[in-house]
Amino acid sequence: MTDPQPSPGEALEHVDVLVIGAGLSGVGAACHLRRECPDKTVVVLEARERIGGTWDLFRYPGVRSDSDMFTLGYDFRPWRSSRAIVDGPSILAYVIETARAYGVDRQIRFRHRAVRAEWSSETARWTVTVDRGEAGTVALTCSWLYACTGYYRYDQGHRPTFPGEADFGGPIVHPQQWPTDLDVRGRRVVVIGSGATAVTLVPALAAQGAHVTMLQRSPTYIATVRSVDATAERIRRRWPTWVGDVVVRWKYLLTSMVIYRLSRRRPERMKALLRRGAVAQLPAGFDVETHLTPSYQPWDQRLCAVPDGDLFRAIRAGSADIVTDGIDRFTPAGIRLVSGRELAADVIVTATGLTVLALGGMELVVDGDVVDPARTVAYKGLMMSGVPNFSLTLGYTNASWTLKADLVARYVCRLLRHLDRRGLRSATPVAPDFPEDQLTGLIDLRSGYVRRGGQRLPRQGPVAPWRLHQNYLRDLVLLRWGRLTDGLRFDRLRPVTTRRVHDRLPVR
Repeated sequence: MTDPQPSPGEALEHVDVLVIGAGLSGVGAACHLRRECPDKTVVVLEARERIGGTWDLFRYPGVRSDSDMFTLGYDFRPWRSSRAIVDGPSILAYVIETARAYGVDRQIRFRHRAVRAEWSSETARWTVTVDRGEAGTVALTCSWLYACTGYYRYDQGHRPTFPGEADFGGPIVHPQQWPTDLDVRGRRVVVIGSGATAVTLVPALAAQGAHVTMLQRSPTYIATVRSVDATAERIRRRWPTWVGDVVVRWKYLLTSMVIYRLSRRRPERMKALLRRGAVAQLPAGFDVETHLTPSYQPWDQRLCAVPDGDLFRAIRAGSADIVTDGIDRFTPAGIRLVSGRELAADVIVTATGLTVLALGGMELVVDGDVVDPARTVAYKGLMMSGVPNFSLTLGYTNASWTLKADLVARYVCRLLRHLDRRGLRSATPVAPDFPEDQLTGLIDLRSGYVRRGGQRLPRQGPVAPWRLHQNYLRDLVLLRWGRLTDGLRFDRLRPVTTRRVHDRLPVR
């Protein structure tokens, strides 16, 4: 690789805000900056060659969001279709169209992977090293670094190794690397997993002419949702467009909050509702107790949504089924289960989850100290203790990702304007010395990917602004109208020595 440092006398390119990632969050962040901080120079770095992030990467059959588009869409560009649950290509088109509408597509530099960012308190700037592949590396500086990288690896999903894989005679596919030429017509497909990807793949592959078995070690909660909302259409016909947009968005937002609260406060009632809904759509005699009754409470893991009950329809039609058992080993003709049963397969799909990756793998250094995100405390769910002029986007786990992404972007714009008005050049979260036993994981779920890798992310404290509540209304008040100065240290005139991020927490 080439040396990223400039020639003698040559200054590094500088921008006010550097956004990392051109997916749903990154495009939204850049649009908010264009709208609310038009005087700021903004550049977006994207490691891949296209806009879209998750929605460009995932290409497996049936890929979609299980969040409704009225809340997954940006607050400044409402989703106007009556379709609430849409496929991945439709979401991708929406993100691309939004980027073009606000000129953000012209701010994106593709095949630019940020690998290291170094903060200097002397200059109050980040110096970011960028890998451009065969074009070598380049460095640039920014006053604010904004990570919209999500929290999983784009190039590799979680893929356990099963005994006997080499013996199996057919293809073994992970959804994150779906081959475009895979033909499943007339073939027996086993999908290993029971999460959102698995329940999406099963009916989609069945519709392509395969017989599909969802092989799960343990069940998950599954709820049917309507893919088209006729009520939204009636609201928009009856009210002015902007009023309809607000009413429909809040209808879905409040509904999701009620369902979540009911799940946490009245889990037995929610279990009964989910069970009743499944039984009504499944063939007589289906073993709901074995295949659709998890051992955990609703929303300990994210609730899986199936649009118009497509998974249940496939089971009722006989083109799909569910097997709950452990895997002993792969065989030439399929999978031998722990029970001793042989499950025949021509194709095996390992829908086994994501691999957690903090900040897209980018290394942060503050005044010579390497930052371990896991040893920082999240500030308002969007900054990290001891790290100046830095923000990250982590969406909700119990609602649409974009609801939180929009709040984060508006808060960042608000903070940037505050710095300008006050003549300040940096803002650094400074966390209290919380006892170790009061620090918890940032993602409040027990999903497999969280158990495997959640400890790599920042932690959270016991009270606001160091606690993430997974509650949109509370965050709306905190981030839109709450105090800007609580928990932050500001630098105005002279360089200061940034407190080392490792001084506060004991080594684990």
